[in-house]
Amino acid sequence: MRQVAIYGKGGIGKSTTTQNLNAGLGEMGKKIMIVGCDPKADSTRLILGGLAQKTVLDTLREEGDDIDLELVLREGFHSIRCVESGGPEPGVGCAGRGIITSIGLLERLGAYTEDLDYVFYDVLGDVVCGGFAMPIREGKAQEIYIVCSGEMMALYAANNISKGIRKYANTGGVRLGGLICNSRNVDGEADLVSSVAKELGTQMIYFVPRDNMVQRAEIHKQTVIQYDPESQQASEYRSLAQKIDANDMFVVPKPMSQEKLENLLMEHGIL
Repeated sequence: MRQVAIYGKGGIGKSTTTQNLNAGLGEMGKKIMIVGCDPKADSTRLILGGLAQKTVLDTLREEGDDIDLELVLREGFHSIRCVESGGPEPGVGCAGRGIITSIGLLERLGAYTEDLDYVFYDVLGDVVCGGFAMPIREGKAQEIYIVCSGEMMALYAANNISKGIRKYANTGGVRLGGLICNSRNVDGEADLVSSVAKELGTQMIYFVPRDNMVQRAEIHKQTVIQYDPESQQASEYRSLAQKIDANDMFVVPKPMSQEKLENLLMEHGIL
């Protein structure tokens, strides 16, 4: 079983990319569980055809600790198993604890079955401390992919996340599998992201082109592969899935100093 965490700047398209990637892996016959680690509970929306399940924390608040797995786990497109951690009531408590609680509950209820090929953790924003770092800190995820673009703040976040991966590499055994460029049509974007990946000691594992097909599929609460399987964008997500499945490059990243990163951005005309 490969346990994978997806990180990246808030709003960069992690959840969309993760779900479309998982649709591609599901189409390949892989057995998958997605654990949404975002209080918005939208990490499985496209797989389930809408916000169609209660979160772990909401269920525990309503039902108590003695619950069955079926109350928090649902199957969607290509039988992908979906769980949403959820979060505390607004303004109360720490959202990161939802991840800790959810993973502990899933382990106790036997959700991590031997037939699973992948478990994906879709993690909120670029936070790499506290509860949000749990997939890294406690070795729940062995491989990390960072979703980014050629935009300045997305690359700052990728560098910052790499610092977190490096910090926990020895204790949790976590490794960086690469950068996924979710294109924003920035000039020279692929070259820039490839250069940043090289400096970090990793790879740009895939460049996902920008296409309005993604938004059209989201409006219909579906992944692109489900909504329009013959489209070019569906082929892109299938290729991303194949790249992830075949990947064997896992590294302890070498984060850049702020000065080095800014110099690199200047070389590519971003600053």
